[in-house]
Formats: sequence, C-alpha cells, structure tokens
Amino acid sequence: MPPLPQKTAWDFMPAGWTCTDEANRADAASWRAPDGFEASTQLEHARLGTITKQMERVAEREPHLSAAQVRDEVAAGRMVIPANKNHLKTSLDPMAIGRASKTKVNANMGASPVSSSIDEEVDKLRWAEKWGADTVMDLSTGGDLDATRVAMTTHSTVPIGTVPIYSMIIGRKIEDLDEEIILDGIRAQAEQGVDYMTVHAGILKSHLPLVKKRLIGLVSRGGSLLAKWMLVHQRENPMNTSWEKICGVLREHDVTFSIGDGCRPGGLADATDELQLAELVELGKLTERAWRCGVQVMVEGPGHVPLDQIEFNMKAQRHLCHGAPFYVLGPLVTDMFPGYDHITSCIGATSAGYHGASMLCYVTPKEHLGLPKKDDVKQGCVAYKIAAHAADVALGIPGTRDNDDELTKARAALNWQKHFDLSFDPDLARAYHDEDLDVDTDFCAMCGHDWCSVRISKEISEWDSGLAEGFDRGRTVKSAALNEEQRRILEQRGNLSPAEIHKLAAKAKGKLVPADEDGRARCHSDHVGDDEAAKSVAPKEAAALANGDRLVQLDTSEAHGLSKADSVI
Repeated sequence: MPPLPQKTAWDFMPAGWTCTDEANRADAASWRAPDGFEASTQLEHARLGTITKQMERVAEREPHLSAAQVRDEVAAGRMVIPANKNHLKTSLDPMAIGRASKTKVNANMGASPVSSSIDEEVDKLRWAEKWGADTVMDLSTGGDLDATRVAMTTHSTVPIGTVPIYSMIIGRKIEDLDEEIILDGIRAQAEQGVDYMTVHAGILKSHLPLVKKRLIGLVSRGGSLLAKWMLVHQRENPMNTSWEKICGVLREHDVTFSIGDGCRPGGLADATDELQLAELVELGKLTERAWRCGVQVMVEGPGHVPLDQIEFNMKAQRHLCHGAPFYVLGPLVTDMFPGYDHITSCIGATSAGYHGASMLCYVTPKEHLGLPKKDDVKQGCVAYKIAAHAADVALGIPGTRDNDDELTKARAALNWQKHFDLSFDPDLARAYHDEDLDVDTDFCAMCGHDWCSVRISKEISEWDSGLAEGFDRGRTVKSAALNEEQRRILEQRGNLSPAEIHKLAAKAKGKLVPADEDGRARCHSDHVGDDEAAKSVAPKEAAALANGDRLVQLDTSEAHGLSKADSVI
C-alpha cells in the first residue's frame, strides 16, 4: 500500500508568502502574506489564521469538530468548504468535505437531450435534499442549460457542482474549443453561484496511446471530449495549459475545484490500469498548482473497481494528492447487475469511505440505463446514506453511532413508534410493519408471540435488554390507518411479477425497424447509410467517410507513449 501523505497544502504556498518559522510550517502564525494581500477563498482565510462564518457553521453542523479544527483542516488542504460567494448571498447552508468531517453524499441529476425539464430537475433537487444529499451536481446536457443552472443555485441549500465543458460545446464542435471559450464558460457559471466545478485537466496527450489497451475506453464525457480535441489538434489538453488562468477565475468567486478523472475505469477489467494511475499522478500535480493559487481542491476518483483494489486506490490518491479530499463514484464492485447498480456501487462506496474517500457520488438504479427519475434519486440517496453512515461508524467518528444505539434500545423494548421515529425513513418502516400487523404488539409478525426472541430476552429480569429508561412501550396500541403515502408504497411494492417484467422487456422484440443483413436492428444512427451520413459533415470529413477513413487517427507510436517507469507509483 502507498504510504500516507507526507505533505499538505502548507508545502505549496503562493509566491510572495514567507515562512518565519520553518519548524512550524503548518501554522498560520509562521507565515506572512505579501503586503496588500486580501484573502478571497476559504483556503486563504485559513492560511491567515482567520475563522470564517462558514467555518463556524461547519462546526455547528458537525459537533465533533471545533471551528479552529475546521480552519486548520482547510489550511492543510485536507478539507474544503464549497461556498461560492454568490450562492452564499441566497440559499446556501455551508458544509465541509474532508476526512475529519463525516462522509458526504452527492446526488447527480440534470436534463438530457431526450428527457426531463427545469421544473422536474428542481423537483428532484428538493427530493435529493430531503433524502440526505449533501451536495448536488447539475450534469444537464440538454434543454436550457443556463436556466437550469440558475434554477438549481437559486433553490439549493446544498452546494451545486457542474462540469463546465458541457455548456462550452453547446452549438459548437469540440474541435472549436479554445482558451477564451473555456475561461468565459467557467466565469459565467461562477457568477451564477456554482460552488464546485469538475475540470478534466489531468488527461494528457501522452496518455492517449494507453486507451487502446482498455476494454471500454474512456467513459468520462469530459475526458472523451478532450481526448478528441487533443487528437484533432495534436496539442496538449487546453484545460491543463490554461490551469493557472482557470484558478484565477475560481479564486475570485471562491469556487472549489473538483479535479475530474477523465481516465476513470468504466469496467472492472480497466480498473487500476496504467492509464488511470498515470492520470492520478497528474491530478496530484494539478492539486499543487491550484493550492499555489489559493484555490480549494478536491479530487475525483473511480468508477468501477473490484472490492480488493479499493483500499489501494484510496491510499494512492491520498499519497499522490497530499491528502486533498477524494470524491469517488461508487465504486461499482461488479458490472453484471444493471438495474441494481445502486447496490453494487454502495458496497464499494462503504469500503471507499472507510479507506479514504471524503465524498461518495451516488449511483441510482438507472445507472447505465437512462436518466434517473424521482424515485431513482431517492433510492440512490438512501443507498449512499447507508454507505456513508456505515463508513463513519467504522471510522469511529464521535456521535455517529448514537442514533443506532437509540434505535436498538427502542427495538429491544418493542417500542414500535420510537423504533420508527428513530429510523431514516419512518413512513416506509411503519408501512412495512402495518402491512402484516397494524397493532403495536409485544412481538413482530415475522416471529409471532411464542417465537419472539426479543420479547423473551426482555422478560428475563436479570438482563438489561429492553429495560432502557424512557423506552417502555406501555400498553398494546393499534396504529392509525395507513396514510396516503404509505398506501402508495404498499400498492407499488411487488406489483410487477418477474413474468410481467419480462413481458414488458420483450414488448419491443420484433417491433423495431427490420434488421439489416448483419442482423442489427436498424434504429438510431444505425439506419443511416454511409452516403447519407457523409452529407451531414463537412466536405473534407465527408470525403474521408466516403473513402472509408476514420475522421481521427489515434497516434499509438512510442514517441507519444508513457514508459512503464513514468506511469506507476
């Protein structure tokens, strides 16, 4: 396993700052800022020893931390407070992401070119907040992206994240992207109140030959777009070459970097490969460059990773990125359960949270299949609240297990109402109980009276089980009738039998556009012939298509590759 990080953000100070006591570098009192310097970001305030209102609010929300501890963690780069100055003027309730704080959960959403609307996305935003999302990312790629983003930042009490490159290519080809477009796009979103941004600056031109070894190539949208840009122009990633200028824009509004992993693995077969690790080395360098500019940083990570490789991945990031908070998608620990990927991924997310991740990006049942709907958002949030909470309990964060122990006392006392009140989703728990037994008896429907081990344990006077003060259930009572939400839950639960599900899945068989000679169903772009496709592109590209040539040739020569020594930790 890689060693723990040896450096912090204190080791990557901006030019002009002087250290008066080298023996105590990790102390604001040891540093002197240049004359006339004014702090703009939470990181810069922390470096000066200032405790901001946002740091105080974080300490209020996480009582195991003092405001001074929050400040020190931010100054070390181990914690970020994503709080755009413009979002703070409206609805944002500041929070923190870092190893010293509780593990956080992000919910992805956003309109696509084929589904959803602004109202639906705002509705899903509120729903995600209800079910425990600590941040929300607007990943819209369709509809009015600006209006959707403004609606999200206006209505959100949690930090909003985006991937700015999506907006940059609306109405233009990726090949037309340049530094001016990049900076204008990032500036516009910063002014709208976006709290953190994913910028895929870690994928380099020298990395691209390594893609050919992969089973599924690049699954990051931003990573694949920038890979195409580099291949077309035969130049370095413009996000990387413009990094310090991007930092300047983010610093002005105190937007946090979420440095994107454009080379994250999209399947178990590609996990922890040469390409992923080569990019991770560069993400560490970008972290250093951002800290020198006074900008807060967290780093994004994989993806699809077998369970036995998760610990290495978490520790490798902490080592190479000097402890900057790690924000991971899942990871999914198996690829063969589409429709259940909120489960396959929250298994990996629990391990990731325990071994080093600070924030977990949820995965919903619709992952790989379609745009999440409202109930998918709930399922993803709940699965990841379970993962984050389980990791925090295992890490021993003070106070984390208190509610678990209180619920155990209620369960031992057979105090059903208190049992439900203490649960994460009281309505669901009550509805499931009342489906079988609408009387709060001294046993449950699973065991019945004679076989109820909890009832028997409670009746043994020498034991403490079920005797906690304040948890006596009193007399048997009949619960109120199911409310409308509980009835809806029960009506939908199990409505579709396996046979009906297969019937629905099979309804399109034989109904698609007739298959061609190769047996492929002619749908979407597959039904467009080569001649017709050529008409929709530029003349030079059309000629290439007509001649059977690929539009972009991948340079796989050794001159553009990484040596084995360059790409391993």
